[in-house]
Amino acid sequence: MSTTRSRREFLAAAGSAMLVRGADSRSPRKLEGIFPIMQTPFAESGALDLETLKREAEFLQRIGAQGMTWPQMASEWPTLSVEERLLGAETIVRAVGGADARTRPAVVIGVQANDMETAVKFARHADKLGADAIIAIPLDRGRDEALQMKYYSAIGAASAAPLIVQTVGDMSVDLVIRMAEKIPTLRYAKDEAGVTLPRLDEYRRRGQILTGVFTGKHGPTFLDDLARGAVGNMPAAGFADLYVAAWQAWKSGHEDQAMDIFSKTLLLIMDAQAYGVEGQKYILQLRGVFSNTKCRGQQAPAAVFDEEARQAIRRTVAYARRWFKA
Repeated sequence: MSTTRSRREFLAAAGSAMLVRGADSRSPRKLEGIFPIMQTPFAESGALDLETLKREAEFLQRIGAQGMTWPQMASEWPTLSVEERLLGAETIVRAVGGADARTRPAVVIGVQANDMETAVKFARHADKLGADAIIAIPLDRGRDEALQMKYYSAIGAASAAPLIVQTVGDMSVDLVIRMAEKIPTLRYAKDEAGVTLPRLDEYRRRGQILTGVFTGKHGPTFLDDLARGAVGNMPAAGFADLYVAAWQAWKSGHEDQAMDIFSKTLLLIMDAQAYGVEGQKYILQLRGVFSNTKCRGQQAPAAVFDEEARQAIRRTVAYARRWFKA
């Protein structure tokens, strides 16, 4: 069966399901908690491995993640073709779509592109699938504010799903707030521009225009982020259950328990930062989700993934395994 025919049949089924459940099948709940950025699996040949991508989505559902996000920077999105991104989004929605929309993980689809027309195409596709939200990295790294307003307005108009702006580079809190005032669907931010904690303070001072702000950068100050009003984090997928446990403890008022859990998470955060996307995939391999660590994207200059790196990750995963959920 061709991929074109397969997608056509999937979209027809998805559209029928939406008609049965009502005009909008998206989860009505507030987006909060742990929304891992999914790593993208590749076969040894370099082809996108859809079966492993499905397994990763099921893994995140099994460990209790509140949501999942794909494809973003840690997903190597610039290396993916349009066809691969459409098929990958369909695979993830299919993997979790059979569960109750009120309790299953929310699915957030990345729709950024190197041009506005393609980004709008991805947003429309995500809307048709019934994604719970869409997220987009800015064009031009956020430097041209008029361009960003036009870009996010076009994306927001293409989908009824909540829009998450991922800040990078020089993108200001003020720009995010001004865009949210103009674009009805822009309700969340994933803030990765500048220094996280003072930016959270600025969002808080500006009032309740946004429904929530997620943080990223693997969340080394995650508990402080929550104390300053963040609604969650979008970390790597391989040890997301530790973030989930820390978030749940914090939200329940058990701050000492949250700090105890997060102290273990920090060990894996250091590995994720030191050894890059390939190291993050190795954690997923050790947990039985991925079959290899193949990447298409070039590693960050500071990331060195060699046998000593593998040994370091194995030590940390072996130590942390007692706190993993699955």
